[in-house]
Amino acid sequence: MTSTASTSVTEIVLPGKVEPEGLELRIRDLPAPAEDQVVLRMEATGVSFAEQQMRRGKYYDQPPFPFVLGYDVVGTVTAVGPAVDAALVGRRFASVTKTGAWASHLVVDAEDLMPVPDGVDAAAAETVVVNGITAWQMLHRVARVPTGGTIVVLGANGGVGSTLVQLARHAGITVIGTASPRHHGTVRELGAAPVDYRDPDMYDRVRELAPDGVDAVFDHVGGEAVEQSWQLLRRGGTLVSYGTAATKDEEGSSQLPVLKLFARLAAWNALPNGRSAHFYNFWAGRRRCRTSWQRRMTEDLTQVLRLVADGVLSPQIAARFPLTEAASALELAESRTVAGKVVIVPEV
Repeated sequence: MTSTASTSVTEIVLPGKVEPEGLELRIRDLPAPAEDQVVLRMEATGVSFAEQQMRRGKYYDQPPFPFVLGYDVVGTVTAVGPAVDAALVGRRFASVTKTGAWASHLVVDAEDLMPVPDGVDAAAAETVVVNGITAWQMLHRVARVPTGGTIVVLGANGGVGSTLVQLARHAGITVIGTASPRHHGTVRELGAAPVDYRDPDMYDRVRELAPDGVDAVFDHVGGEAVEQSWQLLRRGGTLVSYGTAATKDEEGSSQLPVLKLFARLAAWNALPNGRSAHFYNFWAGRRRCRTSWQRRMTEDLTQVLRLVADGVLSPQIAARFPLTEAASALELAESRTVAGKVVIVPEV
């Protein structure tokens, strides 16, 4: 149904560079959707590393303060704009928003909706929206690791890492995963051989497990240690870098660490050694052709959600918090004590 009425929305605002307790709760009227938009009633959103960077003003292209946090969402359509099929009302979808999803309701473009099967729990689906697409694309579209290969996943207990481990094992790939000792049991259950990321000889421990090198390393850490990841590759191997977590607490430009990383990867790709280095950018290609980018997102999320529905992929939900406790959710996610993703759900 096309709606002209407004909806009262509760949302979580990041007012500036604040600690988690500095987040602000705001209640306002949400205007009716524009011609090609819909209103989503949030059923689950979550805390990703992006929000942790945005809080510090360190995310590469974050908007100016203040703004509503929330990188992705699963929700039910409650209203549609004049140009949108009214049959969407009552159906559940996922959407990648980058910002704005920490809200009871939000307006999104209809073309950004990705269907979520009724049989998949909203929180489980939310856990594999950005994380699942990222893991799927890095493994199958970027690195293209063959069955029987061996990979290293840094942060194997995290949202992307835990999903990547499971997708790789399902594809018949051996996985070595780094994590703190408290998460080694979880990493083993997911199917990877755990290595302590705090061990100063961590990379030597990996080499002991894979003395001939590995087919791919998935590195979200960046910084100086990314060279160690590069050195783990065998000929024909691929380094997939997808973050700069090592520099999240550093002062200064949010773009400089990324630009330094780009330069380093480009230099390695110029070497005639049969290895390759890539920076995975979730948003790559969207400006060039939004339609094909969104089609690719939907295809890959559909693959991931099918594995969830079949019980092959088990979304790792670290904890669930109501929307009004988003500050606690963010604080827990930043504590580095959890396995999986912290999920935010509507008020009870």
